Amino acid sequence: MKARQLKEEYYKKGFFWSLKHLDSFKTTFSKELVAGLTTFLTMSYIIIVNPLILTDGTGMKFAGVLTATILVSSISSILMGLYANLPYGLAPGMGLNAFFTYTLVLTKKVSWETALGAVFISGIIFVILSIFKVRRVIVEAIPLSLRKAVAGGIGLFIAFIGFKNAGFIISSPVTFVTLGKFNSGVILFLIGLLITAILILYRVKGGLLLGIIITTLLALPFGRVSLFDHNVLIKFTGNIFTLPDFKSVFLKMNIKGALTLGMIAPIFTFLFTDMFDSISTFVGIAEVADLTDKKGQPINVGKALLVDAISTTISGPLGTSSGTTYIESASGVEEGGRTGLTAVTTGLLFLPFLFFSNVIETIPSFATAPALVIVGVYMMNGIKEINFKDFEEGIPAFLGLILVPLSYSITQGIIWGFLSYTLIKVLRGKAKEIHPMMYIIALFSVLALIAK
Repeated sequence: MKARQLKEEYYKKGFFWSLKHLDSFKTTFSKELVAGLTTFLTMSYIIIVNPLILTDGTGMKFAGVLTATILVSSISSILMGLYANLPYGLAPGMGLNAFFTYTLVLTKKVSWETALGAVFISGIIFVILSIFKVRRVIVEAIPLSLRKAVAGGIGLFIAFIGFKNAGFIISSPVTFVTLGKFNSGVILFLIGLLITAILILYRVKGGLLLGIIITTLLALPFGRVSLFDHNVLIKFTGNIFTLPDFKSVFLKMNIKGALTLGMIAPIFTFLFTDMFDSISTFVGIAEVADLTDKKGQPINVGKALLVDAISTTISGPLGTSSGTTYIESASGVEEGGRTGLTAVTTGLLFLPFLFFSNVIETIPSFATAPALVIVGVYMMNGIKEINFKDFEEGIPAFLGLILVPLSYSITQGIIWGFLSYTLIKVLRGKAKEIHPMMYIIALFSVLALIAK
């Protein structure tokens, strides 16, 4: 039996078999634990960032969203390890949380309960598509240039939110946006951005989380007295240890409200954005870690996609935006993580933070803003693969890229990118080059615009 086929068989035997035969995966128990810790450190910023984004003017309670964030991250990661036997961590996705808050709730005035209902429905669709293996067909039908462009657009969107939350960029009646005043929060944000960038450049494990913590600590000496203004930078009230909040957002989703014509576009966005994230992550990490089968496809990709779908499905009832597989899992793979033990370790490490909601809530938005900007940089990496010289590819890709931040909506980037690609190909007499699934997606794009 060839080595690659043998490796594939090992993974199919499951998590508990792999625990007894870690040497078959060329790893050790201690190496898997270190890899799980590394993955946790690189993605743990979501514990702080996700609740801050989802509670920004939506009416959701911080403690409730924090509890939901940790439970989704823990349960999903552990399930990935036990069921798919793969070293991938999961958590509520960046970009989708921003869409949930700033587009769906604050701009379109959809209640957060209805938005959670949309997350749940999209999760159910994910599960169905994963079971019948349609989800992979859909993603493969979408041109690589569009997938990379939308991911880059989401990166710009997330970075823009970071600049806005820090007060570095503010609104302007003349130019729409402009540079903000250099008050204490902005100055600490710039210092934090520099520190975080240096940590990332030196490949410090957990650099984003450390950047958030260091920026927060720098603000502590000022308390109620700041350098150039009188804003309260850090204010802590309550106990250090707190019980998880299972009341404020748990099972508060409004499924009936999400089953309306006007919610087609949001569900459409949750669906496709999560698909882009998960497939891209699986393919990218599998290639780096040599976790591919004899056909060159990621090992156990069907099981991994189903876990990703379940992660989104449980996110709605628990009270957060869609869960997805994190590209930061690559850091654990680089440390030697090769089996589900890495993912299980990552999932377990989230749980202690259930009891520190008061402490985490004191972290100011300008301290998390540097992490958002850096995440934006990460997500721009793929645009180098887009051939902008080929206008048939370049024009749709550019629309998908630029319209996400300018319209403050991931939906609009996806819709106009897909529609323009299909129309340009048809008008150029190349209709046969378009995958049949793209016509169906284009139809849904039109319906989403009508329902807008």
